[in-house]
Amino acid sequence: MKTKGFAAPYAVWMILFTIAPILLVVIYALTDRTGRFTLENFRLFLDPIYFSVLLRSIGMALLCTLLCLLIGYPAAYFLADRHVDPRGMLIVFFIIPMWMNFLLRTYAWLTLLESGGLVATAVNWVLRLFGANEEVRLLYSYQAVLMGMIYNYLPFMVLPLYTVLTRMDASVEEAAEDLGAGRAQVFWRVKLPLSLPGVFSGITMVFMPAVTTFVISRLLGGSQFRLYGDLIEQQFLFTGDWNFGSAMSLVMMVLLLISMGLMNRFGDREGGGVL
Repeated sequence: MKTKGFAAPYAVWMILFTIAPILLVVIYALTDRTGRFTLENFRLFLDPIYFSVLLRSIGMALLCTLLCLLIGYPAAYFLADRHVDPRGMLIVFFIIPMWMNFLLRTYAWLTLLESGGLVATAVNWVLRLFGANEEVRLLYSYQAVLMGMIYNYLPFMVLPLYTVLTRMDASVEEAAEDLGAGRAQVFWRVKLPLSLPGVFSGITMVFMPAVTTFVISRLLGGSQFRLYGDLIEQQFLFTGDWNFGSAMSLVMMVLLLISMGLMNRFGDREGGGVL
């Protein structure tokens, strides 16, 4: 009984801030503005305009997740190397940007990507070396949104990988080397399979916020590039159609639950669930 008492505040918190909002979303999604039951909101979702934005958001989130994995795995592998002396300091430098507000970090990219900004200047300088004559505009483009997403979500890929790699038993690697395995064989046959739980955890932690983002696309993409999260925000804040916005949100929640289930199933198959 005493143990159940400790769980009471958590249960109240879950009811007020998790279960109740989800129920409200479901109710709004299945009703019209007069409160009558309808599936018209989901039929509107199948409009090519909205559905194409959803596909674009999923495609961009998958690309962001893939690039974060390609960049994050080598970074985590290097940080987890026990022979790297200033490893703790490097981890601190990697985490420090996360202490800054998400919105401020995204605003900083406006300055970097605008004409004359550091990143824009560097990119155009490299392109001129290859003979390009026209200046490339990075801000308010697909590339700007993608760079902003990678910058903001890369730590969510690196940290799970770093945790798994640092917890890996060094004797397993030494045993493989004693049996004649080279460094490449040790990585592909030992370290990579053992790090797959961290890979799946990182994929889940990057894909979920990437597919629902709206701040990054609104600031770095402007009105020229919209994602699914922007459409949901528009329905609630500007159009005032909470019923259609709730239907779109419910579709996104279902897709996220499916993706989490798939990642957990693959993680369990590889010897560990998603962290």
